[in-house]
Amino acid sequence: VVDSLDPARIDPQRWLADHPQLVWLSMTPFGRTGPYAGRPATDFTIQAESGCIAARGLPEAPPVGIGGRTAFWVAGVFAGVAALAATRRAGETGVGEQIDFSVMETLTLASSVYADMMHSLAGRPELDPVGRAVEIPSIEPTLDGWVGFNTNSREQYQSFLLLIERPDLLDDEHFANIGGRWARRNEWNAIVRAYTTQHTTAEIVEKAALLRIPVAPVNDGKSVLEHEHFRARGVFERNPRGGFQQPRPPYKLDGGRGKPPEPAPRPGEHTGSIEARERPAPSRPDGPARLPLDGMRVLDATAWWAGPSSTQMLATLGAEVIHLEAIQRPDGGRMVGGMFSKQSEWWERSSLFLGSNFNKKGLTLDLSRPRGIEVLKQLIEHCDVVVENFSPRVFDGFGLTREEIARINPRALFVRMPAFGLDGPWRDNVGFAQTMEQMTGLAWLTGYPEDQPRIQRGPCDPIAGMHAAFATLVALAERDATGTGHFLECTMVEGALNAASEQLLEFSAYGHVMQREGNRAPYAAPQGLYACPGTERWLALSVETDAHWQGLRAALGDPGWARDPALQTHAGRRAAHDAIDTELSAWAAERELEQAVELLIRHGVPAAQVRDGRLGSQHPQHAARGFYELFRHPVAGEHPAPGPPFRFASRKSWLRLPAPTLGQHSREILRDVVGLDDAAIDALEADEIIGNQLKGV
Repeated sequence: VVDSLDPARIDPQRWLADHPQLVWLSMTPFGRTGPYAGRPATDFTIQAESGCIAARGLPEAPPVGIGGRTAFWVAGVFAGVAALAATRRAGETGVGEQIDFSVMETLTLASSVYADMMHSLAGRPELDPVGRAVEIPSIEPTLDGWVGFNTNSREQYQSFLLLIERPDLLDDEHFANIGGRWARRNEWNAIVRAYTTQHTTAEIVEKAALLRIPVAPVNDGKSVLEHEHFRARGVFERNPRGGFQQPRPPYKLDGGRGKPPEPAPRPGEHTGSIEARERPAPSRPDGPARLPLDGMRVLDATAWWAGPSSTQMLATLGAEVIHLEAIQRPDGGRMVGGMFSKQSEWWERSSLFLGSNFNKKGLTLDLSRPRGIEVLKQLIEHCDVVVENFSPRVFDGFGLTREEIARINPRALFVRMPAFGLDGPWRDNVGFAQTMEQMTGLAWLTGYPEDQPRIQRGPCDPIAGMHAAFATLVALAERDATGTGHFLECTMVEGALNAASEQLLEFSAYGHVMQREGNRAPYAAPQGLYACPGTERWLALSVETDAHWQGLRAALGDPGWARDPALQTHAGRRAAHDAIDTELSAWAAERELEQAVELLIRHGVPAAQVRDGRLGSQHPQHAARGFYELFRHPVAGEHPAPGPPFRFASRKSWLRLPAPTLGQHSREILRDVVGLDDAAIDALEADEIIGNQLKGV
């Protein structure tokens, strides 16, 4: 059972008491417990409370939220994983579950990029109240539109300098540093745009791709439907009820897709035709509520965030996950620790790595050597799932193809998470979350209209990760039925495309290209940020319904301007948004932020503080629900880490192991899983096929 009702309206426990095999998922803005439970909320106010808004935008302008209701798209796929995993366990053991799901926790996890942990790792220094910034280089103007880049590594940055024909800057260490570029951003932007504005988007994309720079055109709801890669892969399909175009699910099982979409039901269409089903007897009843994936072993050959977030979810749900790196080529996510480069073993101090790899074990193997590949194949014999998210040429180059994995272990699931898919003209292009936001239209809807498109900063990684986790659970159910392994292609950009689908549906159905509106939205009026007394004290307010509007009028004391009959409809309020903002800005300027929020909430109006994501673990709702759990790492020390955005009634905590140090469990895994003796393991270490210290640092 899935509900999205106010927690006060329904109590799942009364049903679970009579139906112990039942899985009940409650999806609410803040969860069923804690001081914020039951608060009125919209996507925008949830963004504000989660810390998502505060970090985005130019310092000289108010912060800006993400466009397109991304919070709910991300929440949906996280919730799908939680429900499917619990249902799998219920079918096996007869033990049901109550799942308490929080949209706010989803967005805290998906958009903060572990800002709170980074602040903790830095020793909790005093914060600049203006904590927002934009990435440079990122989205840049071209001769005929916009193009998006990201340079997550030094190599990509140096290639970018070659692209813009400024090799003279290769030795400029100030610009090579993100902070240095930001400090001289006007100078930097002038350098970059002197090149980009003289070339078309297509020319720049072609040249950047050849240099292995993550790049994409910045598409809108119209151009995304016309993109060559999407058309070549046939990712759009016609909605069976509305006739408009929509993206297909972002994964394929054994090279094919699931059944075609069926029409959305009309009200009461199936009344009287839904038949009772006999509930199958549990195949392995075992009493206590073990974790859903207990007994599964996963080889995690992923890096950065999308892949690790997927395997971390599998680990959190009970699987034994072995995270694979090499001392010659570590997980790129470790490089975020470079900000602590003056400390020992700085690669163990990356908030991104620590946050997305807890509950895993760490193994190093040099796959550029035949012996490393040989040992890896021996390990695969003992795994249920193999996951990788490199560009397709990497695993193909290792000879680890779909056919080879099936030969080694016919029961193994092989999950590939390429950025753009295993075919199509962009197959071998590299891409990160920023690239997906730029290419699918998510960035197009984010930012002020007078400024430029801005990336959403983060959610596309966990979106891809949770789609892959969901697909893995589907494939495990297929394996249960057939006894054989399966092959999954889970494409990152198509996961983002599903989250961006509102605007491509809008264009496909009505010919309307949605535009970015800053903090406004087509489905809410008024909606925006209003400054309260003090520095960076922003009130987030969002009125989506007539009831919200009546509540706002009451909270304001029903002033004369608000009684205008034209404002009693959403269309009227949209038309008068500027005038309403003037009145609300004057009202907010005279009220303390906390008092204004509480007053509006009491009157049923979605309102929130714009919280700083660097202090996420101190949020009263997170603290009450135990969303952050403390971990103790042998190098990094003790810090808070966000868990999954849901609670199982059967679990008090999720964090069992801190993220592994480099190669921490190599000897244990090779001895206990692969079956090598100490002499063989010593030889691997002597040859630097395994190890626990980075090479070349």
